[in-house]
Amino acid sequence: MSTDTRPLPFVYQFISGAIAGVSEIVLMYPLDVVKTRIQLLVGTGANAEYTGLVDCFQKIIRQEGPSRLYRGISAPILMEAPKRATKFAANDEWGKFYRKQFGVTQMNQSLAVLTGATAGATESFIVVPFELVKIRLQDKASKYNGMIDVVKTIVRTEGPLAMYNGLEATLWRHISWNAGYFGIIFQVKSLLPKSETATGRTLNDLLSGAIGGTVGTMVNTPFDVVKSRIQNTVKVPGVTPKYNWTLPSLQLILKEEGAAALYKGFLPKVLRLGPGGGVLLVVFTTCMDFFRGVHYGK
Repeated sequence: MSTDTRPLPFVYQFISGAIAGVSEIVLMYPLDVVKTRIQLLVGTGANAEYTGLVDCFQKIIRQEGPSRLYRGISAPILMEAPKRATKFAANDEWGKFYRKQFGVTQMNQSLAVLTGATAGATESFIVVPFELVKIRLQDKASKYNGMIDVVKTIVRTEGPLAMYNGLEATLWRHISWNAGYFGIIFQVKSLLPKSETATGRTLNDLLSGAIGGTVGTMVNTPFDVVKSRIQNTVKVPGVTPKYNWTLPSLQLILKEEGAAALYKGFLPKVLRLGPGGGVLLVVFTTCMDFFRGVHYGK
């Protein structure tokens, strides 16, 4: 990151996080579609509709057209600004809070993990409805006409509270990912040689962000698989869904499909969130540096 760490008002953190998030999703969204398709598969081996990342890409393009790789992007685009803004702003604000509570002046590894986890929990409450809409649209069997149709149908048939289906699984997913992401970024940056050049700092940001995103993905993928299945389940009054709560769902998938099923979609997910984590950090840092120049003067 930049050596200039002067604090900025929340509005600058919000705008920087929003720009970083939208930049990342526009670049990486097709991988998210493929990840969801693979995670929703119940079959394994030769019986699976998609045998892997490349096969899934090829079949979507051949059978449904290239535009299908961007189906549902309106929901995450609308989500990404508040989501990423909340992620970085919450990480910064919770970091200040914990440093004050524990009486330390500098961030350390333990505080970086705690801060990231708390920021992830904060972020979860923002993203659940958008994630729900996105999952319903990304499913191959989706019959919805678009984002508004998804919302109207869910509210009408499942009730308004159904827009928060999967909240518990989302909390698990975001707490684990953010703890890994921000914790690893702190550790990697402490090990990398310090750079006095803008190019060197950008490379450090890309490397630490990519490693952080990869480790976060390794930790949270089982929760992401469960979240996708819970949110793609249409609730029927009086019927207990097959996938309902996180830990029982993890046990069910493990029993029925084996341990490997808990990491379905891992490759497209890590290909997105590894490099995507680097993109996020670089864009966020660049924006924050720009706004410091605006706010404090060159």
